[in-house]
Amino acid sequence: RRGAVLLARNTVVSSFVFLLGLGLLWLMVERLGVAKVPAAGLSFLVSNSIHYLFGRTWIYRGTERKVAAGYAYFLINAVLGLGITVGLFAAFIELGLHYLLARVVASVFAGLALFVLNAVFNFRSL
Repeated sequence: RRGAVLLARNTVVSSFVFLLGLGLLWLMVERLGVAKVPAAGLSFLVSNSIHYLFGRTWIYRGTERKVAAGYAYFLINAVLGLGITVGLFAAFIELGLHYLLARVVASVFAGLALFVLNAVFNFRSL
């Protein structure tokens, strides 16, 4: 039961921050002229930092880990997610996918990996 509640809450937050990150990616590429791969990495880092705030206060509320230590673990996990996201994003672009579609597909893999890592190692909830 607890795992299902965590997954549902994570899905809500992940959907919100993903759309935010996708919007940031579009803004950086289309309006600011940032190259696609660095823009994908930067939008990932911004949106996942926001995800941590929601994770701490709503998804995994009641965690006993201190904020600074929790954020450090979250950043370690995010580095893995960043590698998955940027690596798959670059590969999908190379295969000819539109950059926004490439980001959507890459996010499925990175999102699942980050949920499991944070639930198990950071917030110790699964």
